[in-house]
Amino acid sequence: MTTPAATEPADVQHEMDFQLFGAIAATGAVLPAMREAGAGTLLFTTGAGSVDPVPQIANVNAAAAALRNWVINLHKELDGTGVQAAHVAINVSIGTPAVPGFPTAQPEEISPVYWDLHTTKRDQAELVFSL
Repeated sequence: MTTPAATEPADVQHEMDFQLFGAIAATGAVLPAMREAGAGTLLFTTGAGSVDPVPQIANVNAAAAALRNWVINLHKELDGTGVQAAHVAINVSIGTPAVPGFPTAQPEEISPVYWDLHTTKRDQAELVFSL
C-alpha cells in the first residue's frame, strides 16, 4: 500500500491486474450467456476508498476507482437488457477489525445489500455499505 507521493506505476499495476483486469476477464466469461438469456446480475465489490479515497492506500484506491467507473459504465451499457451490473463499496472491516477504531460488520450484515441489488434495486448501479 502506498501514499500518492510514494506511488510508482508498478504499485498501481499490481492492483489493476488484481481488481480491474480480473473483473473484466470474469465478466467476459459470463456476460455473453447472460445477454443471450436476457437475465443475470453482475456484482462487483471494492472498499469505500473507490468512492472516497484515503491517502494511505492510494494505489489500491486508484485501481478500485477504475473498477467502480468500469462497472457503472457497464451498468449503463446493459440498461434495458435484463442484465444488471452494480458496484458495492464496503466502508467497514469485515469480521475482525483491520484498523483500530474503524467500524466492523459481520458478513451477514453486509450480504443483504447484494441480495437487494439482485432482487429489488436492479436499476441502481451502486450502493455503499456503512454503519
